[in-house]
Amino acid sequence: MLQMHFSQSQSDIPPIPDWDPAATAAHIAFMRRSVAELTASGELVEAKGLALPDTARIVRAGEGGPDVVDGPFPAEKEFLFGWWIVDCATDERVLEIAAALSAAPGHDGRPMNMPIEVRELLSEPPVRP
Repeated sequence: MLQMHFSQSQSDIPPIPDWDPAATAAHIAFMRRSVAELTASGELVEAKGLALPDTARIVRAGEGGPDVVDGPFPAEKEFLFGWWIVDCATDERVLEIAAALSAAPGHDGRPMNMPIEVRELLSEPPVRP
């Protein structure tokens, strides 16, 4: 699984809603091409983007009903903005895909070189009779 997270506080990249429409279109076109290529190769399992963090909430069970607060990073400007699940023959291929996605064009047309966290998906434990 590839998780794409971004730290606004560690970057001079403006939030995507502030980008020039042409830069936004180029970024989205890059992501769509990447989806098409990974689908064609049979490696893509799923890819999803997430809304900006100002829409996120943390929910916990509470005695009087759900406890809902803003989140997940109320004091930080770091957030998860999407994930890709890929099924690859080798770890090297997963890293190659992550590096390619990291280079998505940013607000100025140059590669963003955003951090990509690579993690394995856990399988379910065996069911015991």
